[in-house]
Amino acid sequence: MNTTSMKTFIKVTEIWIPDKERTQLEFGSGLYGELIDFKADSEQLTFAYNEGLPGKAWAEGHPIVLTEFEHSYFKRTIAAKSAGLTCGIAIPIFSGDFLMAVVVFFCGDDEDHAGAIEVWDKSLVSKNNLKVMNGYYGTLKHFETISKQLSIPKGHGLAGQAWESGMPILVEDIGQATTFIRTQDAQLAGITVGIGIPVYNNPNEPYILAFLSAKATPIAKRIQIWIPNKEGTQLICQQGYSKYNNDLAKIFETLPVTKGIGALGRVWLTGMPIITGNHETDYNPELDNLSKMLAIPVIEQGRLKAIVSFLF
Repeated sequence: MNTTSMKTFIKVTEIWIPDKERTQLEFGSGLYGELIDFKADSEQLTFAYNEGLPGKAWAEGHPIVLTEFEHSYFKRTIAAKSAGLTCGIAIPIFSGDFLMAVVVFFCGDDEDHAGAIEVWDKSLVSKNNLKVMNGYYGTLKHFETISKQLSIPKGHGLAGQAWESGMPILVEDIGQATTFIRTQDAQLAGITVGIGIPVYNNPNEPYILAFLSAKATPIAKRIQIWIPNKEGTQLICQQGYSKYNNDLAKIFETLPVTKGIGALGRVWLTGMPIITGNHETDYNPELDNLSKMLAIPVIEQGRLKAIVSFLF
């Protein structure tokens, strides 16, 4: 099957970065597909601390899922509605107390797009349990109801394992995974793959961002987890998953990454997320036709723990 025609759950990806004074967020880069008008509206914007979706994630210090744009702090309601976008997810990336960037995703509510993005936080009832703080489930209403009722102990389920390990956790074939608590519900919803990513602001107390991918509309065409080797001299691919095989991507995953070299090497060097493939000059020869990539660093107390890459 030709993966270039495959739909993905995420319709728009953006990176917002601090300006020179580090008091406002300005547009860094983005992937918009055919949504040219929304792209044009977005590129001109800036967001102050606690303003709009990126600024709110900066101020709150944790990932935010916004499922209602109308009558909210969201600044692009008309443009988003015209583009068929109904949900925004903002992920702040901190190094200690200081914001490095905010990654924003947009999704849309239509019958052809199914999947889920969740933010898990420590329960107010028990500090050793996680509950869904907010989430977007597209058309999966029953799965949403079940998920929001759950309380997951540390070390259990996708979110609990990511919390305990402090590292990204990728689970393939969720419907058969004994470690995934919602196995039966995931099967009914058509969810096949999940990745849990710790998002740090306070040490040892990450929020867990969970991406749950359905068969027809995966979160991305390929997902990879990269970690520094024991010597801290190179990045190696710990795990990679795709519904469809891609020989070039598989070869790429066998090659170590050097700090500062290539897109992933630049993320390691700078601590900044990166998008490739939004301009011809961003062409990534390592990935060929999967050169549209978002790479997000996982940083704890100023040190890189992992990089998660989504290939679109």
